[in-house]
Amino acid sequence: MTLRIAVFGENRHEKVDPKVQEVYPEGMHTVIAEALRSHLAADGIDAEVRIALLDDIDQSLSEEALAETDVLTWWGHMAHGDVPDEVSERVVRRVHEGMGFIPLHSAHYAKPFKALMGTTCNLLWRNDGEEERVWTVNGSHPIARGVPHPIIVPEQEMYGEMFDIPAPDELVFISSFAGGEVFRSGAVFRRGKGKIFYFSPGDQEYPVYRRPDIQRVLANAVTWARPEDRPAAPVTITNAQRDWFRADDPEGTTRVI
Repeated sequence: MTLRIAVFGENRHEKVDPKVQEVYPEGMHTVIAEALRSHLAADGIDAEVRIALLDDIDQSLSEEALAETDVLTWWGHMAHGDVPDEVSERVVRRVHEGMGFIPLHSAHYAKPFKALMGTTCNLLWRNDGEEERVWTVNGSHPIARGVPHPIIVPEQEMYGEMFDIPAPDELVFISSFAGGEVFRSGAVFRRGKGKIFYFSPGDQEYPVYRRPDIQRVLANAVTWARPEDRPAAPVTITNAQRDWFRADDPEGTTRVI
């Protein structure tokens, strides 16, 4: 079955910041989307990757578009407040129904992620372009498959603890920085039937998403986060008659929810 991925990009820094324009002239969203296409094809995974932007968010993340999306990646920073509340609510609803969600870097402040976490999602930060080392702490997790240990990012914005999120269901990566801080940089959550993977490397001023090791993490993440093969609709609540679970047919067919 085709894996349907939407790559959401705010696409604001690319329009106004010369440094970001130099690093990502085609936009971060394009680099991420092309990386996913390339890595997933190499993995033998049939995938369709489309781009959604803040400028077209009402169409690209409409009810109909999200209904046909298996996994949504999200990068945002300077325009979190411009995301309409109704779009955020749609995303949260779809995650509960089973859509995978991959918030990246400063998307810790994205409306859908904060709603799904139920916390401030505050953290420490410092942008001095220092080295980040991304350490694998759960090597058996599918997201860690084929990922170097550690990933060494020469220049990156520092994110540090305390990161105000609920305790992750699983922790895949932690990062350490040249200044001594550490950070839970790869955290897994489940909300309803949906899988969430927050991954922090990826400040707009540095070519982090051009790195094959970071791209490997993203490709693993969207593959892991795809919906499980079961109906997304909630189980119906109904009045259960006595012995409802006993099959009526002579072969004793098992009833499956």
